Amino acid sequence: MSKRITVAAGALLALALVLTGCASKSKPATSAASGSASVVSGATATFKGVTVENANDITKEPKVTSKSTDMPTELEVDDLIVGGGAPATPTSTVKVQYVGARLSDGYNFDSSWSRGEPTSFPLTGVVPGFTQGIAGTDSIPAMKVGGRRIMILPPSLAYGASGQGADIPPNTPLVFVVDLLGVS
Repeated sequence: MSKRITVAAGALLALALVLTGCASKSKPATSAASGSASVVSGATATFKGVTVENANDITKEPKVTSKSTDMPTELEVDDLIVGGGAPATPTSTVKVQYVGARLSDGYNFDSSWSRGEPTSFPLTGVVPGFTQGIAGTDSIPAMKVGGRRIMILPPSLAYGASGQGADIPPNTPLVFVVDLLGVS
C-alpha cells in the first residue's frame, strides 16, 4: 500500500513541476512602470481590465476587448512580448503593427492589421502617450524591436478635450497594442 502512495505522490509532484514550468514560460514580462499583465491562457492576457487575445504571438493580430470604467491619469504599459532588438527613441521613425481601441468599450477605431500591412511614422508626429509608450520615459523602458506592448493612454496623453471625430469622443482614454517591427 505505501508503494502505491509513494508512486502517486511522485506522479503528482512531477505534474506540479511540469505545470509550474509551463506557467512561468507563458507569463508576459512586466514593465517597470506598471502592474503585471496576467495570463488567462497561453495566448490571452489581461491588464487593467483589458483583455488581449493572441497576446504572445507577434505574427497574429491582437484582439482587444475592454469594458473598463477606469479613468487613467497616467500612461500605463505592460510588455506582452519583450523585444530583443534596437530600442526606440523619441525621435525614431518606427515601423509597427498596432490596434487602437477605446478603453470604455473596446471599440476598435484603428488597426494597421486591417489595412494588411505594417505602417511607419516618426514618433514626433503622434499623440504624446503613443510616443512615450514606445520610446519610454524616466519610469517606462523603451520598447525594443520584436516586442509587443499594451499601452493605456489617459485623455491628456491622447486626444484630450477635443477628441478625434465620432470614433474618439472628447476625454476618451485609449488602448493600443503595438508590435515594434523596426526603428530608424
